[in-house]
Amino acid sequence: MTAVLPERPTARVRPQSSTAPERRPRRPLVASAVLILGAVYCLVPVLWVVTASTKSNSELFTTFTFLPGTGLLDNVADLFAYGGGQFPLWAWNSFIYAGVGAALSTLISTMAGFALAKYDFPGRQIWFYAILAGVLLPGITLAIPQYLLMSQMGLAGTYWSVLLPVLISPFGIFLARVYAASAVPSDTLEAARIDGASEFRIFTSIVLPMMVPGMVTVFLLQFVGIWNNFLLPFIMLSEERMYPLTVGLYTLLSKGSGTPSLYSLAIIGAAISIIPLIVMMLVLQRYWRLDLVSGGLKG
Repeated sequence: MTAVLPERPTARVRPQSSTAPERRPRRPLVASAVLILGAVYCLVPVLWVVTASTKSNSELFTTFTFLPGTGLLDNVADLFAYGGGQFPLWAWNSFIYAGVGAALSTLISTMAGFALAKYDFPGRQIWFYAILAGVLLPGITLAIPQYLLMSQMGLAGTYWSVLLPVLISPFGIFLARVYAASAVPSDTLEAARIDGASEFRIFTSIVLPMMVPGMVTVFLLQFVGIWNNFLLPFIMLSEERMYPLTVGLYTLLSKGSGTPSLYSLAIIGAAISIIPLIVMMLVLQRYWRLDLVSGGLKG
């Protein structure tokens, strides 16, 4: 006799109704709306500065619109002629503070971040936690102690008083450490040591090329931060010839209460000061694209 196995019940498939409404996710729409509102919130002040810089004094104080005015060329000419050419001098000072400070800070952050990521030495975690504490500490709380320290060293009122405090960036060191831990393989370093390469040769020939995208990020953040820094140079410097753009434009605004025409110069100066940051972003973004492409090829 042969045993008859019971038939397994087959699952019934319910036909989907063609008239049932399709459910579309609402989350992307909400996220897009939030991003659009955030972009409008950030770009409206910039748009007003750009349009206000094209207006003459009469147009600036009599109308409040986002339409361009007719005084752009006159405002630019008056700005560069103010004080015998103080605005170009302020711009040059800003380039010195931001360019030199960001370059040296990026190099220091890269070396420190690489050492924290790839070297094992006593107190490494303690130093890392101290750097994290420095990230959480507001920079404004250090302005007065830094001024007192620079005064004791006889550097207050000099270029060094603005450059030295920005060389050490806790956030830059933190970013460099995170990037070095993921972008620099430990096996490559060990192979270079076996081949007889010195630590300096390893850092300059192997580590630096691998960390270029991370270094570009640190440099850009430092450049923007130093370029827009106001409190530190305002406290450290006393001569107008050494002012950066932020402090120089503030002096124009402070004098504008007695001379309203200076408001137009301050606005056009603020609009022009944005241009280097835009150019910096457009020039350096190709390094991020290169990093994304190389990451895709490796995957």
